[in-house]
Amino acid sequence: MRDKSNVIAQNRITGGFLLGALGVLSFSLSLPLTRLAVAELNPWFVAFGRAAVAGVLSLGYLWLTGWGRLNRRQVGRLLLVALGVIIGFPLFTSLALTVQTASHGAVVIAVLPAATAVWAVLRAGERPSGRFWLSSGAGLLAVLVFLGTAGGLSGSFELADLLLLAAVVLCGLGYAEGGALARDLGGARTICWALVVSLPLTVPLTVVSALPIAPAAVSWQAWASFGYVSLVSMFLGFFAWYAGLARGGVAKVGQVQLAQPVFTLSWAALLLGEEIGVYTALMAVVLLACVVLTQRSRTVAPSVRVDRPSPQVARRS
Repeated sequence: MRDKSNVIAQNRITGGFLLGALGVLSFSLSLPLTRLAVAELNPWFVAFGRAAVAGVLSLGYLWLTGWGRLNRRQVGRLLLVALGVIIGFPLFTSLALTVQTASHGAVVIAVLPAATAVWAVLRAGERPSGRFWLSSGAGLLAVLVFLGTAGGLSGSFELADLLLLAAVVLCGLGYAEGGALARDLGGARTICWALVVSLPLTVPLTVVSALPIAPAAVSWQAWASFGYVSLVSMFLGFFAWYAGLARGGVAKVGQVQLAQPVFTLSWAALLLGEEIGVYTALMAVVLLACVVLTQRSRTVAPSVRVDRPSPQVARRS
């Protein structure tokens, strides 16, 4: 197998960025639609139900594409992915959004790129440069300034903020673990396996939390919101997101999330009528500049093998 040229490496970074951006766009609707769903549905049902639905879809995907084999190390990492993005983040955000607005949630979620970068150093073996950290910090500061002046900051520190912070820490862990594992399994198989190993927990909790719900009394908007967070936020969005993290680096591509709060606030205004500031477009340009700087910075990361199948995939044939 010949060595990969710099041109190919650059294309991979570009591909990783585009896949990551697609994932972020998909996730940007999660908070507003979760807010709509928990207004009428049990937040525990929303959190675990969407994971159960996505888990069933994952069984179908793995059945169609071949199961392959997992080693003990991969199973352990999948459990960490599940803890972060399948259990922790959906549960804590669902509980927090029963009492807080989606725009307020976007304020706290703004620190997720930084959390992802830290976990990328601790768990994914990446070493971002000083320029990366400066660009990332500038982007985080810009996000917080924007959200603070756009009406996202309101009230004092509450239990909902603690729940959102816990969601951020666990989600960053799940992103870093999943992005690193996707180097071997691929983005789609990583999230699918994480969802499948979570089914023994998510299915019973979904059934129990669904018992008090009268389906006919729930509006179609709430069910549609639940459908989106199940199909896209918990399933299809991760296909692109984990593939992007694996190709372009967890820390670097993770900074694309700096733009997510801007999208989230826009969706919150359109779908929920929540008020935001008038200079969203200007701040979006600032955030875009910070994202570009992080993409141009050097990050030392283990390579992703996209030109040959992993041993797990190879065994299917």
